Amino acid sequence: MKSRAAEERTFVSHDGTELFYRHWPALSAKPMGAIVLLHRGHEHSRRLGPLVHELNLPDFSCFAWDARGHGYSPGKRGFTPSAHASVRDLDCFARHISAEHGFALRDVMVIGQSMGAVLAAAWAHDYAPAIRGMVLAAPAFEVKLYVPLARPLLRLLCAVHGDFAVNSYVRAKHLTSDRARIASYESDPLIARPISARYLLDLHDLSKRVVEDAAAITLPTQLLISGNDRVVRENPQQRFFERLGAAVKERHVFDGFLHDTLGEKDRKRAVDRVRRFIRERFAAPAIQTDLRDADRRGFTREEADRLKQPLPAFSANGLYWRSVRLGLKAGGWFSKGIAVGQESGFDSGAALDYVYRNRPQGFTPVGRAIDKMYLNALGWKGIRQRKVHLEELIQSAMERAGEADMPLRILDIAAGHGRYVLEAIEKSPHRPESVLLRDFDAGNVAAGQRLIGEKELLGIASFEKGDAFDPEAIAAVRPRPTIGIVSGLYELFEENGQVISSLKGLGEAIEEGGYLLYTGQPWHPQIEFIARALTSHRQGRAWVMRRRTQAELDQLVREAGFVKVDQRIDEWGVFSVSLARKV
Repeated sequence: MKSRAAEERTFVSHDGTELFYRHWPALSAKPMGAIVLLHRGHEHSRRLGPLVHELNLPDFSCFAWDARGHGYSPGKRGFTPSAHASVRDLDCFARHISAEHGFALRDVMVIGQSMGAVLAAAWAHDYAPAIRGMVLAAPAFEVKLYVPLARPLLRLLCAVHGDFAVNSYVRAKHLTSDRARIASYESDPLIARPISARYLLDLHDLSKRVVEDAAAITLPTQLLISGNDRVVRENPQQRFFERLGAAVKERHVFDGFLHDTLGEKDRKRAVDRVRRFIRERFAAPAIQTDLRDADRRGFTREEADRLKQPLPAFSANGLYWRSVRLGLKAGGWFSKGIAVGQESGFDSGAALDYVYRNRPQGFTPVGRAIDKMYLNALGWKGIRQRKVHLEELIQSAMERAGEADMPLRILDIAAGHGRYVLEAIEKSPHRPESVLLRDFDAGNVAAGQRLIGEKELLGIASFEKGDAFDPEAIAAVRPRPTIGIVSGLYELFEENGQVISSLKGLGEAIEEGGYLLYTGQPWHPQIEFIARALTSHRQGRAWVMRRRTQAELDQLVREAGFVKVDQRIDEWGVFSVSLARKV
């Protein structure tokens, strides 16, 4: 095997931070693809050099980063802002590799180890990258903490004192029985022994969500499990595999292996399986599970059908949810936010505009306290973060269109009160030629027109009544928009046919090379509460949502002629905002 020297480079991540990475160029003139390697916690990219050599895949370029706070990347040693930030770093890294080194995402394979494997799985779930596949080696879905009640104690200490360092109990002998690897680990000056307590908890919460919703992941996946792992637990790994939605998936358990599956003494057994999996995946066409009929079959369909079923009136669950509804009814007498939701529907434009403004109001101090708790519910915090992300990507779309010398003409087909669009325009240095906001609800149209006046945008913006599911009316908009927006709409409608119809109308309306912003709700921790206790704007019916995974939503957008170029998602994984370009 001919060895390869690594090139040392940097890429700029989402917040402007330059992160270090190594690139081992392919030995062939025309590489078959790219392999992205993600290191374990405490470690760095240089330690992945031996794996690049042992994989013996000369036709592939290999890439490995130093995560924030590790190796040569900046940041306090062992500290990373959040697991969510790390997943977004990975998305930026993959886009950098694609743009800088010329690899389409479909020609990228990811190999993640331990914490790196968790980031890979979370990226696959939250961002749905159309890569060739992934290998997860000993994913740290649940780290073994040998101190009783360790996680509750860490949460309490973080709440009282803020973030702090936890020194890892992991020693080289817990990772591998290979003496040379043990010596290498113990003498490595770049190993970061501390780890952020908050990051440790964050990673645990992220892992729990990804394991629970693994059916949303459809990428070809190979899972490697170490049979004698003293660092992470095996049960979550097995549950992840059983729930995994991939049509191509395989699992290998290596009896006697310690945590470093690809660095163990007998690692050839594992490395050979990884090499074979990669070669098989690149010998076959890239696999993409067709999710366009997920509204008729699949796990999100089954979940929604289950939530639609009424509970027996005198069952424990039936009595519980009846008491919750009565509590909300009483809360509406005091809390203005709850009252607005009960009057117009909790998914209405009026309810969302109240959440955006985030100013607790109510009858008496008790009512204001109830309203504050209502506004601080995780779902509403996610809605406000969605607004931040919408504004960021609206401004990004305006910059991209401006750089391409396109006129800035904006169309929002279901704008509610239009606050997020108008405030994004206010904050942008770019001034659009025209802004057309539409909504089906006459009350939203009137409120939006008032807001346009308040923002002093009457010369640019207008608001009219329109049906977001009328493709002919959307396609007929003139002048043709260069930026289209559909926010918070498709999440309310479970059938894909009408969503595709709406998207195709936007595809006809938007000029070639123009942009589309769309939102999604791939996961929600309170989905049963919403279905059993809250009402929709549609004739006061129960607000039952069928979730669309990010992969399903992206496929619907692709069918309408758009390709995703950027994405945001909140730290809880609830609301996504994506930017796509018409091609």
